[in-house]
Amino acid sequence: MAQARKPGTGGVIDLWKRSDGTPSKLATKAWAEGKGKPQGIGSRWRGWYVGDDGKMRTKRFRTEVQAEAWVQKQRSKVHTNTWVDPSAAQEAFRAVAEQWYATKGHRKPKTLASYRSLLDTLVLPQWGDRPLSDITYPAYATWLSQLSVDGSQAGRALSASRITQAHQLVGAVLKFAQRSGKMAKNVAAEIDRKTDLPEAGESERHYLGHTELQQLARHTGRFETLTLVLGYCGLRFGEVIALRRKHVRDGKLTIRASATRVTGRGTVETSTKTGKAREVPVPESVWERLNAELPSGPDELVFPSRNGGYLSLGEYRWVFDRAVETMRTKTAAKRQREIDGTGGATTREFPTITPHELRHTCASLAISSGANVKVVQRLLGHATASMTLDRYGHLMSDDLDRVAKALGDAARAAAVGR
Repeated sequence: MAQARKPGTGGVIDLWKRSDGTPSKLATKAWAEGKGKPQGIGSRWRGWYVGDDGKMRTKRFRTEVQAEAWVQKQRSKVHTNTWVDPSAAQEAFRAVAEQWYATKGHRKPKTLASYRSLLDTLVLPQWGDRPLSDITYPAYATWLSQLSVDGSQAGRALSASRITQAHQLVGAVLKFAQRSGKMAKNVAAEIDRKTDLPEAGESERHYLGHTELQQLARHTGRFETLTLVLGYCGLRFGEVIALRRKHVRDGKLTIRASATRVTGRGTVETSTKTGKAREVPVPESVWERLNAELPSGPDELVFPSRNGGYLSLGEYRWVFDRAVETMRTKTAAKRQREIDGTGGATTREFPTITPHELRHTCASLAISSGANVKVVQRLLGHATASMTLDRYGHLMSDDLDRVAKALGDAARAAAVGR
């Protein structure tokens, strides 16, 4: 009996005959009386096997071959650790997704809010009430494809980045289900990012020169110092609004926190994006302005809202966007005067930039001043130098000519020495 409960065991039973060959209770009366061919009630063959949970499962078949094939398939799944409890596979995706979400309490509030938004607006409306066993590769791949056409609740196409985020979330939920023994295979893991997901187009990055940055800052009025800090120190907006007096000292900023607006919770302060603190030097001209405007209390915010508390991006953008428009109008007028006077323009059009692009400006100015990849990485707070290279490596392409010249000069000097 103990052997029968060992996972992976199984067999086929003839329901119309006992082990000694005599008719069972399911046999027809005529056959039991020795008349005619073996006949019985219902499918004759019952396959059985013991799953990983030690429970026996059975299924009846018309032929012995069918029963044997089913038993061998189930036993193979048990032996190869791909067996899934049939009842668990019928659990709705929604229930598993909520179980997965409950394990993410350690993540940052903004990340949790992003998960919740993806679940409620994209994922659960499609898969919430479907059993896990219904999530097949063809169905899942088709859904991803449709997101590029009319995937949003408003019936509009979703961006490539949003589709990728939805795919990553579903993949995480199915991975949780797989590890929990609820499904044998994570179909999301079979998606090829290069061929099955839309490719995100690289958006154009705008970089300001020193003069452009300083002129823009002047037009932001009470945010002039803040704009200069963003442009010359490369802070993320969440990092700069979380900056407190005690974090500013001796010409340096110590970046330890980031403040982010979370739906339903207001502005929440957490650790930096990488979870690590960093020191950022402030150029002397910017430091003089910043030092003169610092609050007195060590815990006071350096750049608070007009009404106190954290400065919101909307409050800053209201001023920043108007400053950008002013600069665009002025440079356009100057270009036109140059064209009218000489037939050619030397002033470039002022780009339509966002506050985040001041971070790109900082990287560009640092690289043009001779900073190497590791320095720019530490300045911007990137997790890896490869991330910095991926984003700003093209700005370093001119260095190849200088390297070639330096190598040539060194080679000539060595030849002369011989």
